[in-house]
Amino acid sequence: MRAPWHKIDFGRQKPLTSVRGHVSRRATLTGGTIALAAACALAGCAADPEPDAASVDAPHADTDIGNLIGGAPNLAIAGQHLNVALLRRFYARHDFEPVWTTRQDQANSLLNGVLHAGDQGLDPALFHTDLLRHEAALQPLDRELLLSDAFLSYADALARGAVPVERRRDDETLAPKPINVAAALDAAIDSPNPAAVIEALAPTTPTYRALREALHKYRSGAPAGGKGATNRLRTIAVNLERQRWLPRPLPADRAWVNVADERLVLYRADRPVFSTRVVVGEDIERNQSPEFRAVIDASFYNPPWVVPSDIAAREILPRVSHDPSYLTRNKMILLANGEVEQLPGPDAGLGLIMFDMPNRFDVYLHDTPDQYIFNRDDRRISHGCIRVQNPREFAALLMRQPIDAIDQGIAMGGTTRNDLPTPVPVFVVYQTAFVDTDGTLRFCADFYNRDAEIWRQLQRRPEGRGPAAMADKRPLSPGPI
Repeated sequence: MRAPWHKIDFGRQKPLTSVRGHVSRRATLTGGTIALAAACALAGCAADPEPDAASVDAPHADTDIGNLIGGAPNLAIAGQHLNVALLRRFYARHDFEPVWTTRQDQANSLLNGVLHAGDQGLDPALFHTDLLRHEAALQPLDRELLLSDAFLSYADALARGAVPVERRRDDETLAPKPINVAAALDAAIDSPNPAAVIEALAPTTPTYRALREALHKYRSGAPAGGKGATNRLRTIAVNLERQRWLPRPLPADRAWVNVADERLVLYRADRPVFSTRVVVGEDIERNQSPEFRAVIDASFYNPPWVVPSDIAAREILPRVSHDPSYLTRNKMILLANGEVEQLPGPDAGLGLIMFDMPNRFDVYLHDTPDQYIFNRDDRRISHGCIRVQNPREFAALLMRQPIDAIDQGIAMGGTTRNDLPTPVPVFVVYQTAFVDTDGTLRFCADFYNRDAEIWRQLQRRPEGRGPAAMADKRPLSPGPI
């Protein structure tokens, strides 16, 4: 049974920019600004957050390739859409001249890797394999551009996901630092094993490795077949994709909240040192906990709960209209800007500790006075917040202090902000398949129903639908394709 309304926090907390003389130090949400993967370093590619002007803005060369891709906003071959921007960047490095006519061995190695994209949980058809399997029927220019687009798109999919952040839900914001996939492809061409260099752009996390192994077992028919097996394969593929949204490498010290598992784990030197249950957002879409990265830089002891004006208008003010004493009884103050502030105390919505992790969702980790809710298997009852079952122990580890010191700080009363000795990255993820702290591959229910949309985007859309349908349909060759 849910707690009375006044004891359920709404999960979003207005940032505490100034609390009783203690000014909060603001930070911005970071979406993966970590160093490049070792694989990218091996490939010799550099971080490239913005397109380089030399390859995008400079005039293209007066060649067949340059004239074709230099000014076209969209391009398709046999109805399959090509990434013109990536092609421009790659061919600018080659004076807009053909690449693969003199590099057949490298093309074969790379094509063999693309044909095995299924081993990464990716549909090979995303990378024109249905056309490239019959490349003898292609005109030379068609083949050249299809090969380049397939290799660039496959590298991009491994490096940051086949469903990049710009194509996801607004609350799915995790992303690694971008790399220059054109440079990565060139590095692969110059290596003894081009396919291996591109495949090294994929994550190397324990979860990614375990999911690939499980994918191989399910595809080979090791587990029982049937519709349970098909659904499990889809779950594995979707969560391989989610792994590709993560930074390379992950910070060795990090807080990890898997919303699907309703659990928080603290890692030090890549080893779990603390694990506890959490409460997460409700199943209804507007209250679901988002997927994002932030940085915990401080702990607030005895925090007030500043309720954003939209939640106050939707949830609190209607109750006040029926019960004028409601604010007083719950130690709440109506502010001039429409927000409501609940004064700190043991029964306040945020409990005795809030972890300051500025982010655009106003979602925070914090304590709660309602400890009994952690006995539930279904702990999806907040409006997006993450309530922590053992916040004092978590705070002690973050602050690198004994629990007694945390208790003394709280007992002093008043709201105080306490900086962490070293800020700790925190990841709020939604992984329905993952490796547990003991190394076991586990599966969780997709209670937010997010897997299906990712799965749909991991499959190539039939002709006449999606971006390809709106692209330039002008065929480059009149062949039978």
